[in-house]
Amino acid sequence: MFEKGERVVYGTNGVCTVEDITRLDNSGNREGRLYYVLRPLNTKGSHIYTPVDNEKVNIRRILSGEEANALIDSIPEVELLGISCEKMRETEYKTAIRSGRSEDWIKVIKTLYVRKQERLREGKKITSTDERYMKAAEDYLYGELAAALNMGRGDIKNYIEQRIQNRRQSKISEAVK
Repeated sequence: MFEKGERVVYGTNGVCTVEDITRLDNSGNREGRLYYVLRPLNTKGSHIYTPVDNEKVNIRRILSGEEANALIDSIPEVELLGISCEKMRETEYKTAIRSGRSEDWIKVIKTLYVRKQERLREGKKITSTDERYMKAAEDYLYGELAAALNMGRGDIKNYIEQRIQNRRQSKISEAVK
């Protein structure tokens, strides 16, 4: 169970703060059922009520700062999504996004980045579907990393790029020695 004040990733709502844990006694609900009252960080004035024992929507603690940096460091090794059938492309994106896992969001971003580059080489634009899922994956990933690292959301992309570049340069320097 999560505690008041804790930050969590809740389904496709992104990072939320647990504002309260309360009992709701509405008709149709079990008497005294415990609910989390969640406040999404990216939606001002919004609250989500979800049962503590909800098994339908993925809810997890956000990454720690250390875990966030380790995840960023692992980005170059993260595999692309294995999309074998073009007709299943959107389903694969949707499944990865809804998993609520940061690693899956990275897979979507990397897969779509590669696909975008290929399409540009062919003189084509990125599809609206690809663009929509790229934006969603970036929003969820950058939102969680910003919260975990106590950074502004707008600074995360540059932070990731700089950290990966610095790690590459360190590896090259070590190899030369």
